[in-house]
Amino acid sequence: MKVIENYKNFSISKKSIVTIGTFDGVHVGHQKIMEQLVATAQENNAKSVLLTFFPHPRMVLQKDNSLKLINTIAEKIEILEKTGLDYLIIHPFDKDFSRLTAFDFVRTILVNHLNTAELVIGYDHRFGKNREGNFEQLQEYGHMYDFKVTEIPAQDINQISVSSTKIRNAILNAEIEKANEYLGYSFSLEGTVVSGEKLGNTIGYPTANIELLETYKLVPKTGAYLIRSFLHGKTIYGMMNIGNRPTVNGVKETIEVHFFDLNKDLYGRQLTIELLTFLRDEQKFSSIEELKKQLFLDKEKSLELISAHI
Repeated sequence: MKVIENYKNFSISKKSIVTIGTFDGVHVGHQKIMEQLVATAQENNAKSVLLTFFPHPRMVLQKDNSLKLINTIAEKIEILEKTGLDYLIIHPFDKDFSRLTAFDFVRTILVNHLNTAELVIGYDHRFGKNREGNFEQLQEYGHMYDFKVTEIPAQDINQISVSSTKIRNAILNAEIEKANEYLGYSFSLEGTVVSGEKLGNTIGYPTANIELLETYKLVPKTGAYLIRSFLHGKTIYGMMNIGNRPTVNGVKETIEVHFFDLNKDLYGRQLTIELLTFLRDEQKFSSIEELKKQLFLDKEKSLELISAHI
């Protein structure tokens, strides 16, 4: 898969099969689109192309600084690489780009730059200035410029239509199993291990303090989670706490991971932490001894739950 920044840097002589969208999460619905996109391209001796955008349009048009994304750009690239996609175009989304009409979007981008033979889109896809473009308009433009438009119906799980918004809400509410089912993989946090206050070492639960790589990454609500990571070629399980550590009067939110059966210095290492299950809400304990007792119970519960994730 080739990654290209800005559609203006892309040109192709072969016909392409194209899809467009933010694809935050690359969830099971997105995966269905990618599956059809890649298969259609292979059947027609064409190239498969995904045109996506960064920043997320809501961050630009609504100045929604509170919006956090399921995937970082690096994570999205890693997931999409597994789909067989030929080209990923990440176009910078700004106010000027948002003013492009649906017609100009089709003529300038889909036809002139991407050489589109077929456009594969998800259910209820909108595009162009003020989201004026819809499936019916795309079909009209398709007749005009000789490309086909295929709409994929919404992907349902347990009769619930999957969307990035529903997944974000599930993650924020610590409904991790539901989020992972909708995603088709485990939601993860990626960061660098930094130095902490080393309290965990003194109470028998040493932790790796994780500093996230990107500030726009979605973080679940505070509390304790069962997690896993991949270190030294092995799957390692553990428990993670997200919160302010009220028992020791912490002043800022931290992400701390205690790995089971691991006694190695991880400082400076970049880790990917997969979230599996929510264990409990963050609590303020009356003493460090009470905290230790709860951590013991958290670990016992985690060890019981691990078998379901092996």
